[in-house]
Amino acid sequence: MRKLLKPAAVCAAFAATLAAPAAQALTVYSAGPGKLIETLASDFKSATGINVDVFQADTGKVMARLQAEAANPHADVVISASWDSAQDLDKRGWLLAYESPNAKQVAAKYKTPSYVAQGLSALAIVWNSKSGTPRPAEWMDLTLPPFKDKVTMPDPAQSGASLDLLSGLQSRQSDRAWQLFSALKANGMVIAGPNAQAMNPVLQGAKAAVFGAVDYVALEARAKGESIEVIFPKSGTVIAPRPMMIMKSSKAQDDARKFIDFVLSPQGQARVAEAYLVPARQDIAIKRPALKDIKLLPDAESNAQYASRAALLYRFSTLFGRK
Repeated sequence: MRKLLKPAAVCAAFAATLAAPAAQALTVYSAGPGKLIETLASDFKSATGINVDVFQADTGKVMARLQAEAANPHADVVISASWDSAQDLDKRGWLLAYESPNAKQVAAKYKTPSYVAQGLSALAIVWNSKSGTPRPAEWMDLTLPPFKDKVTMPDPAQSGASLDLLSGLQSRQSDRAWQLFSALKANGMVIAGPNAQAMNPVLQGAKAAVFGAVDYVALEARAKGESIEVIFPKSGTVIAPRPMMIMKSSKAQDDARKFIDFVLSPQGQARVAEAYLVPARQDIAIKRPALKDIKLLPDAESNAQYASRAALLYRFSTLFGRK
């Protein structure tokens, strides 16, 4: 015969059930692409049973939210579109040191003890082939008369990849880079918010080209039939690694490590490749131009050659009247 619990015992058991803490979701802040992080979060939950809450925005908004929450941090994992932002957080002492075993296939330049690339993009000219303008081959081509008032650029204050291009050109070309930006301003280039806002007028035909577009967005649009071309200047461009990092303040550090491991697994990196990014791992098949096929500007000799984020943005914003 079944033994019945006394009412007091039933109440005690029910109270214990209510008191048991619910499983806490892992919180990931990610700078686009939105579809990629949502897919990775879903795959990770399927593989581990761990829920993932995602905040997806451009790099500027992600970094601003981290700063606003400094006294009461919420993020466990952060994925940025700017290597510079990871360097900044690391210098502040906000990052947890972790080297994933799945990072063995990641090139040394794209990993540190505190952060590692999720994937990489290259900065390019995106040109509407139906715009009636000549096909540009160099950054300077966009300063010519046919492109007067027909060029957009993502705002480096919002786009981490655009900031990487600004940093790269500044550190490797110095004054010539600022001469280029001055000429672009004189030719009517518009600074148009994050990448999507810079790209949309070109897709719609209202503008002819984007200066410094992240290539994966344009490559995906082209694959869907848009009449655009992704052009990597012959003089060279820069790579924008997308760093992943675990916040030292995280209360779910074990789950955060598992998430980094998953994104760097063959399954996770295949998802990165599906988004037209270059996977961080070197053993994953891709459907886009490889880094070896893109002319890159010489690496800066050291991170010290990069101007500070604030100084770069101030100079750029002053030039374009965006202070």
